Amino acid sequence: MMAMGWARVLGASLLAWCLGVALQLQQMALWPTALYAAGLALACPVAWGLRRRALGRGPATLAWGLLWAWTAFAVTGLHAQSRSLAMSASLEGQDLEVVGVVQAMPQRQDLGWRFRFRIEEAWRVDAAGALQSVDLSRDLPAQVYLGWYGHDGAHDSGWKLTALPEPVQAGERWRMRVRLKAPHGHMNPRGFDYELWLWEQGIGATGYVRTRAKDPPPVRLDSTWGHPIEVWRQRVRDSLLTHLAEPGSDVDAAKRAGVLAALVVGDQAAIDRSDWDVFRATGVAHLMSISGLHVTMFAWLASALVGWAWRRSALWGFVGPLRWPAVHVGAVAGLFLAGFYALFSGWGLPAQRTLLMLGVVVVLRVSARHWHGALVWLMACAVVLVWDPWALLQAGFWLSFVAVGVLMASGHPAQSLPSAAPERGNAPSWRDRLWGGSKMHHLSAQNAGAWLAWLGSSLGSLLREQAKITLALAPLTLLFFGQVSLVGLLANVLAIPWVTLVITPLALLGVLNSGFWDLASWALQPLSVLLNGLSGWPLASVSTAMPPWGLALLALLGALALVLRMPWSWKLLCLPMLWPVLFWSPPRPVHGQFELLAADVGQGNAVLVRTAKHSLLYDAGPRYSAESDAGHRVLVPLLAQMGERLDVLMLSHRDSDHTGGAAAVLAMQTQAALWSSLEDEHPLHALRPGWTRCHAGQSWVWDGVVFEVLHPPPTALPPKKPKPNEVSCVLRISTPQGSALLAGDIEARQELALVDLGLSPVDVLLAPHHGSKTSSSQPFLQALQPQIALVQAGYRNRFGHPAPEVVARYAQQGSQLVESTRCGAATWRSQAPAQVQCERADRQRYWHRSGVQPVPP
Repeated sequence: MMAMGWARVLGASLLAWCLGVALQLQQMALWPTALYAAGLALACPVAWGLRRRALGRGPATLAWGLLWAWTAFAVTGLHAQSRSLAMSASLEGQDLEVVGVVQAMPQRQDLGWRFRFRIEEAWRVDAAGALQSVDLSRDLPAQVYLGWYGHDGAHDSGWKLTALPEPVQAGERWRMRVRLKAPHGHMNPRGFDYELWLWEQGIGATGYVRTRAKDPPPVRLDSTWGHPIEVWRQRVRDSLLTHLAEPGSDVDAAKRAGVLAALVVGDQAAIDRSDWDVFRATGVAHLMSISGLHVTMFAWLASALVGWAWRRSALWGFVGPLRWPAVHVGAVAGLFLAGFYALFSGWGLPAQRTLLMLGVVVVLRVSARHWHGALVWLMACAVVLVWDPWALLQAGFWLSFVAVGVLMASGHPAQSLPSAAPERGNAPSWRDRLWGGSKMHHLSAQNAGAWLAWLGSSLGSLLREQAKITLALAPLTLLFFGQVSLVGLLANVLAIPWVTLVITPLALLGVLNSGFWDLASWALQPLSVLLNGLSGWPLASVSTAMPPWGLALLALLGALALVLRMPWSWKLLCLPMLWPVLFWSPPRPVHGQFELLAADVGQGNAVLVRTAKHSLLYDAGPRYSAESDAGHRVLVPLLAQMGERLDVLMLSHRDSDHTGGAAAVLAMQTQAALWSSLEDEHPLHALRPGWTRCHAGQSWVWDGVVFEVLHPPPTALPPKKPKPNEVSCVLRISTPQGSALLAGDIEARQELALVDLGLSPVDVLLAPHHGSKTSSSQPFLQALQPQIALVQAGYRNRFGHPAPEVVARYAQQGSQLVESTRCGAATWRSQAPAQVQCERADRQRYWHRSGVQPVPP
């Protein structure tokens, strides 16, 4: 009875710890450190008072649960306070001279390098280029994330670059001139939280290396021995890529080299974006990076090999196996070797979580404690959240723990080996096995049949377990990714053993002998062909709008009921629980109303217009680099999670901060028509041969909402080719309740022309040219009288948008200025024309910056 009561209290306490962590993660701002410490101190006498309460009783169990929830809340708060050091706002955008060490293996980007840098010394640089004597390192976060770019052309940081930077090595100490800014990321509905990622990594600022002509070049001071594993990782990665992706090799060989680099050293950036699309469509993306599956498999193999060697050592006279069981030695050794593998692969958060889970299991096994599976599962969850509380917000945490829980709850006893296996005393020697002999009669036809039957049973069990996991995780994959792979079951059944037992071991052996990398690349080739073929099947994956948490959890309960050991009558009753999540779609405006969603894309425009049955995207955001744009990073995921099918993509003009993501959007939204003011020969027009040129006078009605194009004029182009801004498509959208004007990058001259033609007031205005001082003229604002002005501009952008004089004009007009840097994605609805919903305010947590005010550099 005591044991049962103890188990009940322990289970309630572990669950309460997880709930306490979840509650603390909802805080918008951290409390003072003293308050968390006082709460933790108060928990001690309460725990002392509860120590003699009867275990298993309802009130005692509830009291222990509340106590542990409060303790978890306080501990997580203290943990967060230890990471809350932010850089001084006065140092943002200032030239600084820093000395520090490269912390980890740099990531090669299309324009240069990105790397973590630990600052040891820092000085401010004055306007004359001289260093001030005061060391500012205490006013800066210890670890920053730097970019060192080099290419011909202009970068968003605002200078001309003419040469590629030299390679950066982990462990090197450098002196360089940099500009830093506080962590700031795009904030869109259900989008990636970049600020949370930086928080988890312990990075307090981001920035770039200054390499203007008047700046001193970065200087490598020396090499340190502070990061030997990172140095080794970088050398292995570079050797692997050089060996398999030699100059002149085909594109497929280079892609396979990137996959192997991800499997060996955890460099996920080496995988081509097209390969990631295939992996997601087939549901095997978790296999192509260092995940919990790889660490667990490595631990299992290491444990089996060490245990076998430990048993064999008794034959050589070693007495250790008589004192310490091989099972325990193998488990501990497997855990430590898996830890080394996790370090070598980059010490990523998924690997850390897996090690903690394995550590819990190993400790329980070595201590001979036989806990119920649910207690082991809860203990692993609690230990992971003690180490990394913010893991609770990551998709990987939920997918891995739900998968393990399903296997533990629905699994059957392991299939035993065939009884026809040879007895130890009659086992054939290695000579008999190699050359044959009389003792080989143990491998008779009957024994071979038994082995084949066992193999078939094992494969059937593997298929059943994979089917259970696929079904159970389907609601979560819809919740986090808005996509479910219908070929994922087949792809995983084939790919999991091939990747974990063949490709990954060969790739790791390549560290010792590069010839194994060739074998691994050869083994990867048929798998790549198979996955590409599966991804090309009709309905290989199904994308739906991302459901709310409530519907996803309801569907998860229904899916769990289908895979757990329950009567079939109950399972049939649970089927309707899956229905809402499969056919849910975000609510749309009613007939006669419309909605604007100004996406947070940085320095560029992208506004989604939705009516009752139609959607239009006005501009497609900027291009961030040669390999990254707002389409792939923001708009395609945003449209997918909303379940949107665009009717029209309208590109106001050809500047890259308006067309950067257009190709990705058009590739995803194959049914969308293209409207633009681009020149006829623009490459984007090849994607839509039937495109339409926008001009004043065009109008149409969708669901009771009137759309009118006000600019550019329909007349022939003047003899002198106009600037792109001068021909921006200007779109007015109106209903009797509310109206909006999307003005592109028109400048004062075009604004005055529109005023002369006659402009009626609007409720919301997309500020022309991101709030540039060349736009938003006083007559234009007086004619429109907007209640709200939306400014889509990048945080600390080099142009200083919005200009201070423009901000003053809007204030004088009485307009509310809504900046994407402070609001994130902004949602405006015609039925409530005086209100704007800011994504940054709705999702504000303590790791986000609140009230961010961009200061021009």
